[in-house]
Amino acid sequence: MIDSILQLDRVLFDWINQGWSSDILDVVLPFMRNRKSWIPLYIVCIVWILYRYRLTSWIPLLAIAITMTLSDTVSSKLIKKTIKRPRPCHVIDAHPQTILRVHCGGGYSFTSSHATNHFTLAIILPILLGFKKRWINISCIVWAALIAISQVYVGVHYPFDIFCGMLLGIAIGGLTRSMYVKYGYPKVNDALQAIA
Repeated sequence: MIDSILQLDRVLFDWINQGWSSDILDVVLPFMRNRKSWIPLYIVCIVWILYRYRLTSWIPLLAIAITMTLSDTVSSKLIKKTIKRPRPCHVIDAHPQTILRVHCGGGYSFTSSHATNHFTLAIILPILLGFKKRWINISCIVWAALIAISQVYVGVHYPFDIFCGMLLGIAIGGLTRSMYVKYGYPKVNDALQAIA
């Protein structure tokens, strides 16, 4: 069973990493998976929270800090260091057809922390920003999925790494979101009504 999953994982990796090769994706996907690319977006989100919630802005900001710390710790420190799966770019001698499009990181492969962290953020960000529209939630999921799949395209993760990272991120984000709705959101909402 495990061998069949790993074999399928390798086939899917080769299909995405090599089969999707194009000049456009060679530019777009490495940009998508670069953490620095999204710094302006994160700054805008923080400024929006500060502007929208004012004195109670510490509540959603604290929720983000706790959630992202939990997400990254579980993926990078707990799971990766327990499973110790090598990245595809670390076994490139065994699979010389692999196309490495970015620097190969030094850590392990499973789970993808990029996938975990961005799916976590995609689940919690809309409600922390005060957005309830369905299309915003869907846009955040698509954003996280593009970042996750780019990790396979550039050659640093297997599809199974990002799939499990996605599930982990959704679970952590969902837990935090439900806790925020139950305990944090009422306080923020009361403060907003008081300001109005």
